[in-house]
Amino acid sequence: MTREPYLSDLSDEQWALIEPMITSWKQDRVARSATGDPGSCDLREVVNAIFYQNRTGCQWRLLPHGLPSWSAVFYYFGLWREDGLDQRIQELLRCQVREKARRLEDPSLVTLDTQSIRAAAGVPRTTTGLDANKKVSGRKRGLAVDVLGPVIGVVVLAASAHDNAAGAALLDQAAEKCGMRLEKALVDQGFKDEAVIHGALLDITVEVVRRNPGDQGKGFVPQPKRWVVEQTNGTLLLHRRLAREYDHRPDTSASRVHWASTANMTRRLTTPSPTWRDTLKLAA
Repeated sequence: MTREPYLSDLSDEQWALIEPMITSWKQDRVARSATGDPGSCDLREVVNAIFYQNRTGCQWRLLPHGLPSWSAVFYYFGLWREDGLDQRIQELLRCQVREKARRLEDPSLVTLDTQSIRAAAGVPRTTTGLDANKKVSGRKRGLAVDVLGPVIGVVVLAASAHDNAAGAALLDQAAEKCGMRLEKALVDQGFKDEAVIHGALLDITVEVVRRNPGDQGKGFVPQPKRWVVEQTNGTLLLHRRLAREYDHRPDTSASRVHWASTANMTRRLTTPSPTWRDTLKLAA
């Protein structure tokens, strides 16, 4: 069935980046199935539906009729979350982004940050809390990113959790994915000695980047290198589903970050980098 494309749809070139991972998952799923039925759902359209919902922020039951049924999309979203396919796809693309930039696969430096997000009505109180410092009731989303911006680790906690709890979880994820090559992590002043000590246990130097006293009263001032995680947070919030906590389960919220990051990286890998001539044309 043909339909009018949405702006969030995967192009053929973008689909080619993640299709092998999804096909491999499907073949493994069929092999382990009692019936061996591969199913009739178009998995590319399922990914398009996830991207559409992430970008527009709509509810499951409000997915457009041209896409697969909301129950089918919800089913595959849950399966991929539980199997970790969303994380494996993001990790594959992260390595390709670094390769395109002529960097080694794993970084030696990561940047950590947390962001408190308000929770919508209906989100269980058992998974939310109050960030007394920022006066935000909801959840705390923590990110670990490399210097190019791709996400390495994601953690979603109650907003009442201290940054150190998020930092420890993010350092564990970064150490697992980057191995011995990871040497240093940059954090802001919200992280305390516990994060530094936890990093030392993992042989990672955790440096607290402090604001320049001369910047007091100037509002937000980007800090060298650490500003990258702020930029990543900003690009993720272009996906409206991430602007507020709507999901009951924190791991579902984390999965949405993985899919939003995947959408950003597929565009990054398939869009030619602007040349100085393109820059002059835009300025003209």
